[in-house]
Amino acid sequence: MTATTTAIARPEHKDGVSALAAALPADLSYTPVFGVIGVVLGAGIVSLAGRLLGLGLADLKGNVGIGFDQGAWIGSAFNVALMFIGPFTVYLGALIGPRRILLVSAAVFTIVSACLPFVHDYGVLIALLATAGLSSGTFYPLTLTFALRNVPLRYLALTLALYATSVEGAVNFAPALYGFCRDHLSWEWMFWTSALVTPAMMACVYYGIPASPKARSSAGAPSFVGFFFASAGAALLYAALDQGQRLDWWRSGVFNGLVMAGTFLVLCAIVRRLRRPNPFVDVPYLGQWNTVLLGAALMAFRFVLLATIIVIPQSLSVRGLDAGQFAPAVLWTAVPELVLAFFAAHLLNKGVDSRLVMGIGFAAIAAACVMNAQYTNVWSAENYFRTELLMAVGQSLAFVGLVSTIILQAFTSGGMTSPFRVLTFSAFFHTVRLFGGQVGVAVMTHFIAEREKLHSQLLGVHVQVGDWITEHFVRSVTAGLTATSSGGAAGRAAAIVDGKIRLEAYTLTFIDAFHLIAWVCVGTLVLIALLRRSPIGFGAFTARS
Repeated sequence: MTATTTAIARPEHKDGVSALAAALPADLSYTPVFGVIGVVLGAGIVSLAGRLLGLGLADLKGNVGIGFDQGAWIGSAFNVALMFIGPFTVYLGALIGPRRILLVSAAVFTIVSACLPFVHDYGVLIALLATAGLSSGTFYPLTLTFALRNVPLRYLALTLALYATSVEGAVNFAPALYGFCRDHLSWEWMFWTSALVTPAMMACVYYGIPASPKARSSAGAPSFVGFFFASAGAALLYAALDQGQRLDWWRSGVFNGLVMAGTFLVLCAIVRRLRRPNPFVDVPYLGQWNTVLLGAALMAFRFVLLATIIVIPQSLSVRGLDAGQFAPAVLWTAVPELVLAFFAAHLLNKGVDSRLVMGIGFAAIAAACVMNAQYTNVWSAENYFRTELLMAVGQSLAFVGLVSTIILQAFTSGGMTSPFRVLTFSAFFHTVRLFGGQVGVAVMTHFIAEREKLHSQLLGVHVQVGDWITEHFVRSVTAGLTATSSGGAAGRAAAIVDGKIRLEAYTLTFIDAFHLIAWVCVGTLVLIALLRRSPIGFGAFTARS
């Protein structure tokens, strides 16, 4: 263990903070502004691309001419590839060098994004989407690695705040962007937007971040087999979660096959690790208390983010509103986030504990969800404006605090003493972010489906054929339809009654979903309270400038 790491391991050591600050370089990039912009764009581009793909799925299926079941694999092709490349990025970064991988991947992603709107063959579409996922999947872990090793320390808090904001801001901004493109340009811009922005990221990385030498180890070359087993296993399990609700979970042979194959490959990776440890991966380093708790907190944040990704859009789309109509509800979360990023960075540089920033953020999200639980089936986007401003504060502070705490953990746990640790650390949290996010989506999707069934059943008990209230309502609706209908008024009246029951069942379901997210926030606050305080804060970095 180095002297720096020893000093960090003893927080009571008087010179622990100064030793760490002195050991870290102050300026590694001669053009830090370009480096910061490159990191921010890299994080935002892949988030925006994935969200636009989900929003434009109906238009894309119409362009290719496919149905629901085939269309369900479109998003999976992109996201499963993202999951595969996460662990594999450690191997590629160590073998070739992070900067080279990032520049090549960005070029491939740009070309594929430009070509995707012209594809009319389903097989080619899936192949290109998988390629887009493989190439853009390197953006998250490698840009974060660049930020850790190349951004001047006095700009680190601001970089992390902008990094966090670009990830969540892109998700919340996507519905408004897609609605504008579809109404005023064309749906093809869901891909061409990435093709235009990614070259700007490449230029910023090229000019703003210096080249780094390849990582080398005296223990030998990295194992391709071990990385492949781990990546392929995680990707198959991700695909199982992504398709589970549609396939009806364990009742589906495809789902069972994906789970068993993924589990088998993960076990193979574990056996390979035990028999022949890879010199470029430091798995024991990840077993520290704060690292494990922060991984759980990241999964929790990905789950609570579903309030603006799934619950609010579905609560409005269930009434027939499209992306352009429900976009203002979540846009109110995206707009203030840039200002909040600067505010959060200022707090960190002034010495405010990142755990406190994170805790305030989760508390604000919980409060916003409790307020949103007053939802009724007549709400429009405007009804969410007030709570979404509070949600913006919560999401920004929670994610900035979370990412900042993760970075401080990398510094204080000795993660910067080895390039292998940096790559392992970044790939771990990238994998947790993707896999944990998909677990959250699967849980929320299943929760909404099951609660809707329950509420429909409970409401249906009170709407029985022969009941005088039901019969009176049906007769009234029938009478109103008779004057404008040539026939079948009674059947249409019954369908209207069924639609009202279903709408009310969804209303109660979304209320339950908001309450669930609020309780997850409460549980996360307990996790935050269990985190150990970092012996150094971002204020120490600023003091050196």
